Amino acid sequence: MSEQQGGVSSGPGALFAIGGAEDKLKKRTVLQEFVEAAGGSKARIVVVPTASALGPDVVDVYHALFAALGAESVVGVRPETREDADDPAFIEPLHNATGVFMTGGNQLKLAGVVTGTAFGRAVTAAHARGAAVGGTSAGASILAEHMIAFGRAGATPRQRMSQLSGGLGLVQGAIVDQHFAQRNRYGRLLSLVAQSPGLLGIGVDEDTAAVVRGSHLEVVGRGAVTIFDGSRITSNAHYAKRSEPILASGVVLHVLPATATFDLQARVLLSYGPQPPAEEIAELQAAERDLQKLAKEIAAEGVSPKYYADRKRRAGRRTSKRPAAAGESRPEATEPITAGAELDHPDLPAPRSDNGSA
Repeated sequence: MSEQQGGVSSGPGALFAIGGAEDKLKKRTVLQEFVEAAGGSKARIVVVPTASALGPDVVDVYHALFAALGAESVVGVRPETREDADDPAFIEPLHNATGVFMTGGNQLKLAGVVTGTAFGRAVTAAHARGAAVGGTSAGASILAEHMIAFGRAGATPRQRMSQLSGGLGLVQGAIVDQHFAQRNRYGRLLSLVAQSPGLLGIGVDEDTAAVVRGSHLEVVGRGAVTIFDGSRITSNAHYAKRSEPILASGVVLHVLPATATFDLQARVLLSYGPQPPAEEIAELQAAERDLQKLAKEIAAEGVSPKYYADRKRRAGRRTSKRPAAAGESRPEATEPITAGAELDHPDLPAPRSDNGSA
């Protein structure tokens, strides 16, 4: 369901941190989700290619993609300097946008042009009134309060492995990294968490989005979102020198595939897998309770059908051999025997369950 309907919103819009290289040719799952969050057929999307080294072609590509996915309008706005980012002509298209999409490219350039300018404040205001704001690669990193400007790849966290710059602050208390598994960026994100344990490290794979609504993060796309929680970390980051490996013990790791949801404030997994509607969940829970009750009733009998058959056969042999006393009625061999009835024959084996265990 879309967040926007003709510009009317019930609160802040969704945030899409896309790990880069999103599918543009086949299913286009991530981009389709963004268009839906921006209003679907009523979406008015502003593409911001400031980080990209490509020319007008990058806007043309996203214009064609978003139009094909049903957006009402798509325009490109490209501030190249901080002067541009304070120019009302560049800011005007953001006022009516239901979606703002920032492309990949040079992360430090994007931060240097957009953050702390009227353009950056207009993006934040658009999000507050309900517009979906997203970005791929560099455009994903700038969504956080602190963004990775650049850094080295590698699995081992090391001192001076990366550098931070200011972001838009739409995702609070976190650092977002992208192309995460594909470019082996575990070490650089973990090094930043070791240096700033109060921040969650969020690494997003390619063709994958971490979609944030309020404090909840949902994973969409082909890959996974990796989260490092260093709130209980033990680290030597405060005295490790130069490019030495950094101690990072006690970090909680979450690897979240598509459909998983995570609470960014409580730092806990909320759900994973397709979730049925609430009424279906209630029906399933009621059916499960009935099944558990039935299972207990069956287990209370404590015997198998074979045991009942054996008891009937033994009872038949006893009654056929013993003469009836005066006034005593003799049961037939086919007369049912109640569950749990005790036999008077001392050599009768103990009841056995269906699986053969006593």
